[in-house]
Amino acid sequence: MKLIELDNIFKIYNEDMENEVRALNGVSLIIDKGEFVAIIGPSGSGKSTLMNIIGCLDLPTYGDYFLNGQLVSDMDDGELSKIRNREVGFIFQSFNLIPALSAYENVELPLIYQGVRGDKREEMVFEALEKLGIEDRAYHRPTEMSGGQQQRVAIARAIVTRAPIILADEPTGALDSKTGETVLEILHGLHREGTTIILITHDSRIASTAERIIRISDGVIVQDCPREEAEL
Repeated sequence: MKLIELDNIFKIYNEDMENEVRALNGVSLIIDKGEFVAIIGPSGSGKSTLMNIIGCLDLPTYGDYFLNGQLVSDMDDGELSKIRNREVGFIFQSFNLIPALSAYENVELPLIYQGVRGDKREEMVFEALEKLGIEDRAYHRPTEMSGGQQQRVAIARAIVTRAPIILADEPTGALDSKTGETVLEILHGLHREGTTIILITHDSRIASTAERIIRISDGVIVQDCPREEAEL
């Protein structure tokens, strides 16, 4: 079932100027519901721009983006914010936790934005924290937790709304190898439960854990195939 469809997407900065940059140069892509996809490329390849568009954090200069059959590429900021909050959970390399808030409060934030009532929020937050094995850290602030624990909080925040898509941008980049492997295992567990996982990375080893590999270079997709056929 088609979940994400990008049709001839361009993202151009300083268009028609001497310093014009085509971060994305005519990208077309379909991702089906329930896939585990890795988007791989070096710094400056366009993979982060592609992630921002898929996650409705940015809009293309040209082209159409359909999410669940809905055209989102011409939505305004308010509409995009609602789509993000309902459809996409984000996991970042730098965790992006709010230092002044506890783990519980960080995970609770998306539910507040959704208008979920207090007692239901508490149930959903603890369900997410328990799923990640960090319920005992619920009232600790980020500075009181290890990097691995912080990333687990970030994943709990991403899944607490039960969003159908997880966008993970270099989710193991700030972690040691053992903790990074644990994070990947968590992502694969979410995938087995039906979540669509889109993993953004520059690391071939990390990408090789996905079912499908999409390689981007200079704003163009140069490889899109099952892991078994990919050149990594």
